Amino acid sequence: MSAILLDMDAKGKQPKTLQDAIQYFSDEQVCIDAVAAMRWPDGAYCPACLTKEPYYLKTQKRFKCRECRRQFSVKLGTIFEDSPLPLQKWLPAMWMLANCKNGVSSWEIHRALGITQKSAWFMLHRLRLAMKGYDLGSKLGGKDDGGAVEVDEAFFAPKPKNMHRERRERYRRENASPSGGTHKTIVIGLLDRETNEIRAKRIPDVKRETLQEQILKNVKFGSRVYTDDAVPYNRLNWHYVHEVVNHANEYVRGQVHTNGLENFWSLFKRHLRGTYVAVEPFHLDRYLDEQVFRFNNRGNKEVPMDDYARFQKVLGQVAHKRLTYAELTGKVGETPF
Repeated sequence: MSAILLDMDAKGKQPKTLQDAIQYFSDEQVCIDAVAAMRWPDGAYCPACLTKEPYYLKTQKRFKCRECRRQFSVKLGTIFEDSPLPLQKWLPAMWMLANCKNGVSSWEIHRALGITQKSAWFMLHRLRLAMKGYDLGSKLGGKDDGGAVEVDEAFFAPKPKNMHRERRERYRRENASPSGGTHKTIVIGLLDRETNEIRAKRIPDVKRETLQEQILKNVKFGSRVYTDDAVPYNRLNWHYVHEVVNHANEYVRGQVHTNGLENFWSLFKRHLRGTYVAVEPFHLDRYLDEQVFRFNNRGNKEVPMDDYARFQKVLGQVAHKRLTYAELTGKVGETPF
């Protein structure tokens, strides 16, 4: 744990509530110290030449390298980079997003922090990028004796009945499918029952190769995999102990069910419909990352997680991540699945 956070614990000044966090991080220097301590637990160093122990220019709130003489701030190389907003506004927004169970809208951040709605929207997307932190190199499931993993997919689409008539007609024309309905965004979810870790990702379709590719990437061979009886899950028994539940007849058969994922889907749908209302498919992955972070960091008796612990975890993941407005709005690059 970093020095600044140890000092906060020792003095009993660790924020416990949103009000405490706003008061504590109202001082710009405290914000800089907190971000620096999480970025550089062994001491600050120059991002350009990696020289340690740079000068700190108190009047400019910046560091200066002893070797290459470059100046840099704690924002460089983080999600805060190139943001004109001070850290006194970033850190309370981070606290709210990490701890509000149903999320927090850009309009709420706009009113609470006194920034424009457009800036608040961009800020929240960068914070969601910081929340994406699970280890892609690790896999779900048990060890040699096998572990239980639930797999299920869900479909998301806006409600045309809530749209203005002209937009509703345009939406139906642009998203019409050969079957007569409208295209929906597809998400696959995987839940490890032993660790209660969940992973979710947007996928382009529900073909067998698409679904099983995600399972092979994320689940250890030999684990028990529980799904519904959809055809794309056939032949999973070549690599896993695969059992299915037919939802036309039953939802639970002993330990065979996907109710854990159904719980997550209900939370995510409430999160979208109740707080964010309108989410473009292009941005859905980031909203998934937000809900997955809160779900995976709920805490339990063995590993308690309070509001400060969740905030601290997000703050520890801000480095080496960058999201520009052009990337966010789709002006550069392609839409990744």
